[in-house]
Amino acid sequence: MPVLYDRLLKLKEMFNSKFGSIPKFYVRAPGRVNIIGEHIDYCGYSVLPMAVEQDMLIAVEPVKTHTLQLANTNPLYPDFSTSADNIQIDKTKPLWHNYFLCGFKGIQEHFGLSNLTGMNCLVDGNIPPSSGLSSSSALVCCAGLVTLTVLGLKLSKVELAEICAKSERYIGTEGGGMDQSISFLAEEGTAKLIEFSPLRATDVKLPSRAVFVIANSCVEMNKAATSHFNIRVMECRLAAKLLAKHKGLPWEAALRLEEVQARLGVSLEEMLLITEDALHPEPYSPEEVCRCLGISLWELRTQILSPNTQDVRVFKLYQRAKHVYSEAARVLQFKKICEEAPDNMVQLLGELMNQSHVSCRDMYECSCPELDQLVDICRKFGAHGSRLTGAGWGGCTVSIVPVDKLPSFLANVHEAYYQRSNRSLAPEKQSLFATKPGGGALVFLEA
Repeated sequence: MPVLYDRLLKLKEMFNSKFGSIPKFYVRAPGRVNIIGEHIDYCGYSVLPMAVEQDMLIAVEPVKTHTLQLANTNPLYPDFSTSADNIQIDKTKPLWHNYFLCGFKGIQEHFGLSNLTGMNCLVDGNIPPSSGLSSSSALVCCAGLVTLTVLGLKLSKVELAEICAKSERYIGTEGGGMDQSISFLAEEGTAKLIEFSPLRATDVKLPSRAVFVIANSCVEMNKAATSHFNIRVMECRLAAKLLAKHKGLPWEAALRLEEVQARLGVSLEEMLLITEDALHPEPYSPEEVCRCLGISLWELRTQILSPNTQDVRVFKLYQRAKHVYSEAARVLQFKKICEEAPDNMVQLLGELMNQSHVSCRDMYECSCPELDQLVDICRKFGAHGSRLTGAGWGGCTVSIVPVDKLPSFLANVHEAYYQRSNRSLAPEKQSLFATKPGGGALVFLEA
């Protein structure tokens, strides 16, 4: 941890020059890479992420006033202060401090607290922003743990993860809880199968003969600043309702594709067949959705659609459901291969990652030309599998690469993707790096 120690010392010095005092404690929360299982956590399905070594660090000093003073070591992010008793989160502007406020407000509301103590906080992050490595969720988690620590209260890691997942929705992102869960439940040296309802995490031992390499496409995508993400959440919800209606289930209560499968008691493979039978590949208009469900346009808009999806004119229900059910099956296959560890394990895992990318690109439509190009380059230079990771529409790829090919892989990908364009302007270390599974969120009392 020598690098972390150096960062803590630097943070302590910067805190002192900013606030004229010494921090009382520090909190760290890691970013994550999702190895497989994209866009399925909010549909109720298990995912397979690991924490990365990059993280958010916050130096904290509780103060006697009721003012929250937030500063960032990155000069691009301006200082912010507000009353601890009047937290306002502007959904229209995904500014950096709003993610801190989400975590703060989540703890405040969970315990029903008012008249809260203030604090001075200095935030330092080395997770590339808008890269799909969950920098925003790491900040929400970090802020939640900061607030809990300042108040001297206790919660389990699972409770903290659930509160932070809920509170990130204050900023308008309808996420599913994977990012917050791995940020708290991660352990060094192992990926985790994260299951929901109830939330639990199981170790998944990754192959020792391979490493996972993250490559940043250098195309930024901010989930909260776009409607793409929330439209996909809504398309999955509508698909769940139409599938439930088709099978004679009480569709009004169906919110998630996993719930439909659980109610029917069938396999994921059978759900793919039911999807073929019940939904058509052509996009659905809002009027057709209403005809299928036997409701009015007004009921669809006011009772089912979220405010930011009310004006959407087409819903691709067949494609989204096909992606979710096939991706959920790939997660279970990935875990099984890791447990059985056959000789061709790395190749088999790579094939699943490749299939995942094709499904994200063609059925979920959350890729972009740069990500597709980067995936092709990674496979060309020795990755057994490569796929987009995170929300998509930009951000990073993750590739499985045999250990002995790593040096040549990094050199070739760097030349082919970063040097042959002006993308090399991105800090090199943030663009392309191998990573091992890191540990979860922590509180440090000393720097």
